[in-house]
Amino acid sequence: MWLSVLSFYLYKTINHYNKLINLSKEDNLSSVLEKIIKELNVNKEEIENLRREIEVLEKSGISHIQKLGLLRYNPFTDVGGDQSFALSLLDGNNNGVVVTSLHGRDQTRWYGKKVVNGEGAEHQLSEEEKKVIKESQNLKIKKR
Repeated sequence: MWLSVLSFYLYKTINHYNKLINLSKEDNLSSVLEKIIKELNVNKEEIENLRREIEVLEKSGISHIQKLGLLRYNPFTDVGGDQSFALSLLDGNNNGVVVTSLHGRDQTRWYGKKVVNGEGAEHQLSEEEKKVIKESQNLKIKKR
């Protein structure tokens, strides 16, 4: 009885071994394992290279426009509708520009102001401009 159980497991093991050898087109199990180890090392190197590339892309992506805010409003009582607006365009460090358009009856004026760290850099910001900058800063970017 004991001999038949051992024979069965030996037969299963040899059959499994032969299937591995036939599928891999190698001569023996040690060459199959060496091939797997080499492929594993190559995959580890490729994964590490991809990690480095992703870090570089993430660092460079901080300087691209990531946060947008738009606020339409009516600054004048004699003009109907919210035809004036403030638009903020900020990067990952809250640097960028806020563009404001004031629409009146006779004219429309455009203003551009530099933003550094979420604050006006060279010019004072209006309440609407501050509000649109704060709105764009509160937007959360979803990461995968």
